[in-house]
Amino acid sequence: MTRHTHTVIDSPIDPLTLVARDGEIVGLFMSGGRHLPDPAWFGDRDDAAFGDAARQLDEYFGGGRTAFDLPLRPAGTDFQRRVWAALREIPYAVTISYGELARRIGQPSASRAVGLANGRNPIGIVVPCHRVIGANGSLTGYGGGLHRKSRLLVLEQRAAGVSLL
Repeated sequence: MTRHTHTVIDSPIDPLTLVARDGEIVGLFMSGGRHLPDPAWFGDRDDAAFGDAARQLDEYFGGGRTAFDLPLRPAGTDFQRRVWAALREIPYAVTISYGELARRIGQPSASRAVGLANGRNPIGIVVPCHRVIGANGSLTGYGGGLHRKSRLLVLEQRAAGVSLL
């Protein structure tokens, strides 16, 4: 049985724990976030296995990376994986509503289910669930905390030279 490996990297929004299995990212978790797995699930620490992911995250936080090119394997239901795939299509520094995300996956009446799937995204930041906001433009629901959601959106907007908040 293949086990997970993990590393912890520093970031401007607190330490991030990256988890991989067979060279694919299966988790990116923020300290104190909701839906954290049991720490035993993270497996052994292996900092050397995450060089590319750490570099890309560093570039993102520095404002020089707008998209990630990493092998991902998020575990979830078919519906959740459809939502997470649609999240990756939201452009950098752009926000959309949960209703718009539901429309994009072809289920316009499923905004509540989309919100639940969004909240269960196991690979935060790389799969940019922080770019989904309330229909009225408010920051709602983020597993890493609304303060981090705001910081991520401001970081992207500054780097892109736009102001959406």
